[in-house]
Amino acid sequence: MMKYMLTLVFMIPLLMNNYWLFKHLLMLLSFIFILMNICYDFISLSGNLLGLDTLSYSLISLTYFIIFLMMMASYKMYFMNEKLIEFKLIILLMLLFMMLTFSSLNMFMFYLWFESSLIPTLFLIFGWGYQPERISAGYYLLFYTLFASLPLLLGIFYINLTINTLDFWLITLDNLNFYTYMSLIMAFLFKMPIPFFHFWLPKAHVEAPVSGSMILAAILLKLGGYGLIRVYMFLGSYSIVYNYIWIILSLLGSVIISFLCLFQVDIKSIIAYSSVAHMSLVICGIMSFSSYGFIGSLVLMIGHGFCSSALFCLANIIYERSHSRSLFINKGYIMSMPSLTLSWFFLCSNNMSSPPSLNLLGEIYLINSVMSWDYMTFIFLGIMSFMSCCYSIYLFSMTQHGYIYSGLSFINSVNLREYFLIMLHLIPLNIMFLKFDNFSLFL
Repeated sequence: MMKYMLTLVFMIPLLMNNYWLFKHLLMLLSFIFILMNICYDFISLSGNLLGLDTLSYSLISLTYFIIFLMMMASYKMYFMNEKLIEFKLIILLMLLFMMLTFSSLNMFMFYLWFESSLIPTLFLIFGWGYQPERISAGYYLLFYTLFASLPLLLGIFYINLTINTLDFWLITLDNLNFYTYMSLIMAFLFKMPIPFFHFWLPKAHVEAPVSGSMILAAILLKLGGYGLIRVYMFLGSYSIVYNYIWIILSLLGSVIISFLCLFQVDIKSIIAYSSVAHMSLVICGIMSFSSYGFIGSLVLMIGHGFCSSALFCLANIIYERSHSRSLFINKGYIMSMPSLTLSWFFLCSNNMSSPPSLNLLGEIYLINSVMSWDYMTFIFLGIMSFMSCCYSIYLFSMTQHGYIYSGLSFINSVNLREYFLIMLHLIPLNIMFLKFDNFSLFL
């Protein structure tokens, strides 16, 4: 693992060079990592503190790929010369922190990098956000996350004090109590986020630049799921007693949030709220403690990473032309950008879990796991699935149909870079189900 870390460090001198070289190097690094590593059901590439298993490999591969696509989506910063060197440095730091987080075998080191990933995200929102409200959005993101993270740090100190090790694979806790259990999972639930503690996410998405929205949706939300799976390696026997609380909260919250999506008039808000609804299903799968639940949660996290990131890219393509994200202004793009309408259709369909996307595969597994936990959950799962179809069709029909706003005097056509950007999201999202057996290795 250290060779990949050192490669990122040695890329820092290249920040002064041109945008294209940096972007292509990131692309090359992503393919080298994905193709030259094999995911196993045991820890590989292991050192004292770092190692890979299937869960880590999948999420680091997603991180590499999305970071490269973030640079591709941020061409406007290069074109307008908006502090490009600083932006590239933050991108590299983000990639480094994410790799260290997903590959840490030591719980304290995991906590350190888990919290460090917040810093580049804040700089992205504060430095390149659009409206003055980005300051309050950054505060929401910071304090919601830190509020739940301090108990996690205390829980880590308690584990070290009682059993003298912080290695994920060696921790066994016998004298657990409710406060220790809550301290070890709350930070991850807030990060995913669990419904009713999700208010920081739509604000952060709306105020962040396109690169910030992509990394938030595709990677940072997955930190919560990754952390939950890791701590449940040693919390399992105790937490079965309390898991019904989180499953009920997630199911109820996701239904309410699905209805809220239909009331949004901001394109980014709809996509952000749909992310909360999808992540609540992942929480249900992890809390059900079944092999279907764990596999389905990993598949849905990866599928959602590609799908949600691509939807934010599409929203940004519209925003760069109309300078608005309002559904009242952005209408009728099937007449002005008909070739992009197909991308909107595919991604809105994938957002409602259509075949052959990873989202469908993940939802089949998760619905199986939650209904095997209690068959009465079919009521909430049915409403949730139906509503995901409703808000996806609502988003597509509102943006693509209707009359073009008369105030938009000129709309540029879509360029080749933007087509490639969408295709590089769509292809893995709809092809990776063919190699699904890799995802099932980590149990």
